[in-house]
Amino acid sequence: MDSIRGKNIVIGVTSSIAAYKIASLCSMLKKRDANVTVIMTRNATNFINPITFETLTGNKCLVDTFDRNFEFSVEHVELSKAADVFLIAPASANVIAKAAHGIADDMLTTTLLAATCPKIVAPAMNTRMYENPVTQDNIGILKKYGMTVIDPADGYLACGDTGKGKMPEPEVLLVYLERALSGKDLAGKKVLVTAGPTREKIDPVRFISNNSTGKMGYAIAKEAFLRGADVTLVSGVTALDTPVGVTLVPILSAADMAREVKKYAESADIIIKSAAVADYRPSVVYEEKVKKKENEMSIPLEKTEDILAYLGEHRKANQLLCGFSMETENMLDNSKEKLAKKHLDMIVANNLKTAGAGFGTDTNVVTIITNDAVKECELMSKQDVAGVIFDTLLKLEKH
Repeated sequence: MDSIRGKNIVIGVTSSIAAYKIASLCSMLKKRDANVTVIMTRNATNFINPITFETLTGNKCLVDTFDRNFEFSVEHVELSKAADVFLIAPASANVIAKAAHGIADDMLTTTLLAATCPKIVAPAMNTRMYENPVTQDNIGILKKYGMTVIDPADGYLACGDTGKGKMPEPEVLLVYLERALSGKDLAGKKVLVTAGPTREKIDPVRFISNNSTGKMGYAIAKEAFLRGADVTLVSGVTALDTPVGVTLVPILSAADMAREVKKYAESADIIIKSAAVADYRPSVVYEEKVKKKENEMSIPLEKTEDILAYLGEHRKANQLLCGFSMETENMLDNSKEKLAKKHLDMIVANNLKTAGAGFGTDTNVVTIITNDAVKECELMSKQDVAGVIFDTLLKLEKH
């Protein structure tokens, strides 16, 4: 289900060169059938014309508190009542200071003060202004009052400086809006997810790996963040961008993954092991490149540590543990055996030979197995599969 569709979204735009990026965000939101209203500070109109936002949203762009061309209602109060989420992006140091101290002297700040919906602030300013203790104190106040403050990005700023202060890209802001409008059934929980392949070195040039792209694990990490969790993603090498709001812990080998998973498992409420971890690694890693020979070459292998079995044996009380099982035959029997043997709460099984369920696809066909039930799911996107996984896990928690 799209959390954006049909929602009333208010966006406050302040005086920053980054204001132009909000035009792209408005376009994204309208394509998903959101009702978007933009409020601009007077100074923001020096950077982008209100007509741009009116064209993209189909709604009047508000600037003046005492605009005479209005329906008979106190406009800022009515707008704040209807808002499902309020985003200020870009947020200048000046408006952040006003918001922190309840100053309401224009259309944007009066509407913000009257709003009771979730509020998100995306600072955008010079690095020294952002790092000034006064600004940091004001940001702390916003957080204290329950507002979400998105960390600005590092990079080259319009003023010529390089550092922290860039407003994140519209795609990042969109994810935070999705999170604000999604259910928060994972709020306060720590979720540990593993994803991607491992690489087991043969020599400085070669390694043993598999075809995992990490798409399923990354979708799970994103879903956990959208539902309010504090998410850590331990991942092998992939071509994927780190999901917004997720802490990425990059690894190479199965041993690396075992080390990092053990580090974070103790504090995790939910662990989902979707990584394709190598079962074997070369017994000897050569320091120099192994040269091609006329005769066949054999590589002796040794077992890697079974991370999922370790987690099952060392799990803490009330911790939920979910594994994955990719099979090519006897999927149900093999997966049920793995569920019991490794002391799991749930296992997500799929068959590599099933259309839409293989490596590298954006879809999956899974069977979710618990100690009490087997649920066969239809073909769906990996993001939707991630939602079903958490829905099922949380039902187990209630038991």
